[in-house]
Amino acid sequence: MGTTLKAGALRQTSAAARLLGVLTLILAATGLSGCGAINRVPTLQEQAKSAWSEVQNQYQRRADLIPNLVETVKGYAQQEKDVLIGVTEARAKASSVKVDASTVSDPQKFKEYQDAQNQLSGALGRLLVTVEKYPDLKSNQNFLVLQSQLEGTENRIAVARRDYIGAVQAYNTEVRTIPGRWIAAFLYPDAKPMETFTATPNADRPPNVKF
Repeated sequence: MGTTLKAGALRQTSAAARLLGVLTLILAATGLSGCGAINRVPTLQEQAKSAWSEVQNQYQRRADLIPNLVETVKGYAQQEKDVLIGVTEARAKASSVKVDASTVSDPQKFKEYQDAQNQLSGALGRLLVTVEKYPDLKSNQNFLVLQSQLEGTENRIAVARRDYIGAVQAYNTEVRTIPGRWIAAFLYPDAKPMETFTATPNADRPPNVKF
């Protein structure tokens, strides 16, 4: 009988301790809310998601320009078949990679997306180098318009990537350090660290698409 009572008392004590811990966290969170700390994790998370959407938008903008670019080049440089096919296939591969909000928290999916975009950048760069051999193409009005649009898009991609990297750095720091780590674990269990772009040669500036 005494043993049973003792065990019951221990369970009550343990339950009381857990309740006290929860109450302490709630009170701490309530106190932090006055200075905005309690909302910092979801705020930074939404900022990073927004920056990720902009990266996707700019890469899609580039993808949308490529078919017209390929057709224009084809009209003047049909013999560059391998280069044109390389760009078309790289675009198709990049477009086939499915991305959503969960991609930024999945290292494998994020790497797949980044690798596909890097391959497209390389194929596009080879195409643009090839254009140097065709003066008539470089003076074509349609090509000049595409050149300007592509240059602007590459600049936007560079800016979007930079902004995303900065937003993810701020968010990851928050969910990995105290008190953000505690707040995330208690109030925002879905707040996982996000992936970011790794550096590639000359990644600090957009590709040169001047002709």
